[in-house]
Amino acid sequence: MASGTVIDPIHQFQIHKIVDLGAPGGVELAFTNSAAFMFGIVALVFFFLTFATRGRTLVPNRLQSLAELSYEFVASTVRSTAGNEGMKFFPLVFSLFIFVLTANFVGMIPYSFTVTSHLIVTAALALLVILTVIIYGFVRHGTHFLHLFVPSGVPAFLLPFMVVIELISFLSRPISLSLRLFANMLAGHIAMKVFAGFIVMMTSAGIAGWLGAVLPLAMVVALTALEFLVAFLQAYVFAVLTCIYLNDALHPGH
Repeated sequence: MASGTVIDPIHQFQIHKIVDLGAPGGVELAFTNSAAFMFGIVALVFFFLTFATRGRTLVPNRLQSLAELSYEFVASTVRSTAGNEGMKFFPLVFSLFIFVLTANFVGMIPYSFTVTSHLIVTAALALLVILTVIIYGFVRHGTHFLHLFVPSGVPAFLLPFMVVIELISFLSRPISLSLRLFANMLAGHIAMKVFAGFIVMMTSAGIAGWLGAVLPLAMVVALTALEFLVAFLQAYVFAVLTCIYLNDALHPGH
């Protein structure tokens, strides 16, 4: 097969400049396809929620029902994880959940771009969560927030080791939060692209290739269904872990 027909599964993740903004202060700035999709996702969510709740009625239509279902789903997640007091963080959790969910689903559209498959995006979201936890924890509790790293009931000779373990565990939270979302979206899209490439390669081999392409086609269909499930689950897991971390800011004691 000619090299020009080889399908590169990594090509779908490449970032391209749309508008070059120069390099002020030696820092290269550009408006990229990733930024364009993120702006588009925010606009899509904004217009959907605005339109769906514009003419609220006692008997909701389909769009209003979907908007209300999204609200209640996230609200119940916050209450069950961080309690009623955690509802003060509902706007943050809801925004993160809807953004990640929409970004994941938009990335499933052929020839689109999956912003959550880039570590810089997921790391930024994770840092937003952990910085909110730290800032709110110190603002509300002061130095008592540091009790988060001091487990109660631990013998004095073990306390220094436990503090180090708790500190490492806390600092690893944004790493695990960002890597989990990034890795799942990256791996799923690569797998789909690879099996789709097998279909193209095998169908170019004649009748026998067409028959053999049935297996990778079935795999693509199965992976697509699985990836839609993963897209939702990863948004949900991101929201749940965010609530768990915010609960530590509300109740830092062990």
